[in-house]
Amino acid sequence: MIRVFFVTGLLSLFCGILISMSARTRAQESRAAIERLYITMRHLFVRGNYKPLGVSGESLIQALCQLSPEIYGLMTDPEKVELDGLLYVIDRLPKGIEECRIINLISREGFEKSGFEILSPPKRRRNCYRVDDQQMFIEMTRGRSDIYDIMTHLTFMYIEAEKIKNNSLDHKGRKTHDWKMLGRIIELEKNGESFNIESAFTYLSNILGRTFDETRQACAKFANNPDNHSIFRIVYGLGEQAIKESRDQVDREIRFSAKLRERIGHHIYGEQWADNIKEVLLKEGLIHRPLHIISANLHSFINTIYGYNALGLESYEEIEALAHEISIEKNEKRAKKISPYAKKHGLISIEDTTGTNIGVQIIDTAKLTGGRVAPGLKRSEGKAPVLIVMDYAFGEQAYECMDELLKVYHVNGKRYKLDVYSVSIMGKAGILIGDKGDLMIPTSHVFEGTADNYPINNEFRNEDFEGHGLGVYQGAMISVLGTSLQNKDVLMHFLDSSWRAVGLEMEGAHYQKAIQSASRIRLSIRRNVKVRYAYYASDNPLETGNTLASGSLGSEGIKPTYLITRKILEKIFS
Repeated sequence: MIRVFFVTGLLSLFCGILISMSARTRAQESRAAIERLYITMRHLFVRGNYKPLGVSGESLIQALCQLSPEIYGLMTDPEKVELDGLLYVIDRLPKGIEECRIINLISREGFEKSGFEILSPPKRRRNCYRVDDQQMFIEMTRGRSDIYDIMTHLTFMYIEAEKIKNNSLDHKGRKTHDWKMLGRIIELEKNGESFNIESAFTYLSNILGRTFDETRQACAKFANNPDNHSIFRIVYGLGEQAIKESRDQVDREIRFSAKLRERIGHHIYGEQWADNIKEVLLKEGLIHRPLHIISANLHSFINTIYGYNALGLESYEEIEALAHEISIEKNEKRAKKISPYAKKHGLISIEDTTGTNIGVQIIDTAKLTGGRVAPGLKRSEGKAPVLIVMDYAFGEQAYECMDELLKVYHVNGKRYKLDVYSVSIMGKAGILIGDKGDLMIPTSHVFEGTADNYPINNEFRNEDFEGHGLGVYQGAMISVLGTSLQNKDVLMHFLDSSWRAVGLEMEGAHYQKAIQSASRIRLSIRRNVKVRYAYYASDNPLETGNTLASGSLGSEGIKPTYLITRKILEKIFS
């Protein structure tokens, strides 16, 4: 009996070791797949073009399938089309891209002055132009992260297009009845004529390899976004292009313009963007005042400061209710009172014209009546602080813009050094422990796939946010190369290993790199500049149904957004 227990124990130990080794191997394979993807994408970018189903495109497809990111769900299923992932991607690509055979990724090259209609994806601000029925031009002005992001989305889209094609042809390569009927529905839809929606769901479900109910639910989700074509037209466009390439040898192609390849990495747009801000600061006499740079959204600071001053909102609960009224209920009645008041009391809005797609608001607190800033906060005597609120950057773009903003400003032979007291970063991030809406307070930023790790002296602590009904987690944050490339094995490695990471995002390491460079090497800002980082969870990529593809936070995002806003203001004016 003892011998049996001994053998059983050894077997259990051996199996446990094998399972552990297998788990580590999967994480390592996934990280290798990410590296392979980026090496391949860099090579294709330098080369200038590739075909999604050519040899180079197939290498991207193989690496992406091996990685199998959580956000792309059923991507590796040979028959079922991944619907949530497709919606996520389509929301970030220009309308009609599913019907185009040639995708041109370009720099800002004058199309904005042409007569072409500007198509801007609802969830990823880019200027896009459809020049004919075959070609789409997409401006890439936000750095390498933006290029890799769109290449990943396109690769996923072509994987799903192949499934649609395979489900639409019989064993002899002939179009099925469902595909022909879907084509008729598209014609009716284009002509504004009615059709039997239940029949349309049936044809589409067979083509997608999904159930009738799954298809109906997906149609409702796609219909929520009027800026895109219907799911019927999207699926038909993807399938038609795949069928043409398969049967007629009409290849799809992705091209990178010479100007894009020439400009990338040279801070062309970031420098113009930063100079526009400094020009306004100089013109308004604010350039020598104490400056506090904030990377966040462009509504919470306006609603908090001017909701309090213009509308007499005396509590943060009232301010949150105002935000809910504006963003969720779409009631702009009270918001319209804020804007004219704010312009008379220190708000200067700088619309982006450079291509960064990062809007900026400058708030001169000297013009706030009686020095009132927010509930319980009042400006102290002396030089009144100036807030520079910049919209969210995207990945590597964060370094480009922050690096340029913190540089000394040279104009007309004069040199102006910005007196930056603090840099505060409010960000959206994926959480590894906790739920959507919870908060993460980083102690360091670990840049995935590199040795560039940044310990930070974060002025925020857990106790700053406790007692407000939200989970608060402190630890390392992983700055990832792209949120759409993360898979469970890699994330579990960062969570369970000695990294003890609490979340993942795309900008933190880039921001900190720029701040450290400016304060410790270039000495363009004060060495003891205060930094504050706080993130709220937009998704949990380790939980099925809680990835980014599951949808936005909606009203759940208001509380953490406005709580972080409140705490940033408290730190600045305490």
